[in-house]
Amino acid sequence: MSAIPEDFIKKTASLSEEVTQPFAGSRKIYVEGSRPDIRVPMREVACADTHTGSPENPAIEKNPPIYIYDTSGPYTDPEAKIDLLKGLAPLRSEWIKGAQRQSDPSLAHLRFEHIHAPLKAKANKNVSQMHYAKQGIITPEMEYIAIRENNNLQEMRAKPEYEKLLRQHKGENFGANIPQDPDWQITPEFVRDEVAKGRAIIPANINHPELEPMIIGRNFRVKINTNIGNSAVTSSIEEEVEKMVWSARWGGDTLMDLSTGKNIHETREW
Repeated sequence: MSAIPEDFIKKTASLSEEVTQPFAGSRKIYVEGSRPDIRVPMREVACADTHTGSPENPAIEKNPPIYIYDTSGPYTDPEAKIDLLKGLAPLRSEWIKGAQRQSDPSLAHLRFEHIHAPLKAKANKNVSQMHYAKQGIITPEMEYIAIRENNNLQEMRAKPEYEKLLRQHKGENFGANIPQDPDWQITPEFVRDEVAKGRAIIPANINHPELEPMIIGRNFRVKINTNIGNSAVTSSIEEEVEKMVWSARWGGDTLMDLSTGKNIHETREW
C-alpha cells in the first residue's frame, strides 16, 4: 500500500474548531443502559426564567432544563478527542463481536493504510437487526434506541416541575401504534416488535461500529436524511468529511454520499 500523502494528513487529521465546539446554553449528557457500554447521548438545554407578576409585584418562575434528541455524536463532547486518522471510537464493537461474523479479505482493495477488511456474516448466519427481531432477541442496539426515543421522559415524569411541560393535546394518531396509556414509554421490546413486524428499520451496518443506533418508523421520532458528495468539478476528501460533521451537528440522523468525482471509496471510509 502507498503511504498517505503528508498534505492530506495535515488537512484531514483534525476538523475545524467551529464544527467541534459544544453548543452554547446546553450540555451533552449520557443516559446509562443495562450494560456499561450502552451510554445514550442527549442534550440538556438550559431554559431562562419566566418573569411573572406585574411591575409593582415582579416575580420569577424557574424553568427546568429540557432534553432534546442529539445527533451530533462525539464531535460536541468536550471529553472526546477527534483524530480522523484513527477514526471514531467503535462504540458497538463488543455488540458486533457477539454475532457470528468473519472478515472478508478479498474486499480490502482500497489504498489508504487505515482501511480494514469488511465484516460479513458467516456461512448460513444472519446478523441483521430484522433477523434478531424476528427471533425474539432484543439487541443492545434496540435497547439503545428505546432509551434515545424516550429522551429522558421517565426522569421528567418523576419531577413535579415538569408537569406543565409534559401536557399534550391528544391530536390525531394517523394510524400510529403507540399505546394511549399516559404512563407508557417506548421499551426495547416495543422496538423489537415494530422491527419484526416490518413497521420500522434500524440502519446498523456491522462495518460501522462507530454509529449511534437509531430507528426509522411511523411510531418513532421523525428522522432527517442528509446528502454530501464531491464532483468532477470541485471538492476534496477533507471537505466531504467537514460536510458530514456539519450534517450531524445540525440534526442529520443519516447521511448519503452522492459523490461522482475522484476518491469515492476513500471519501466514504474517512
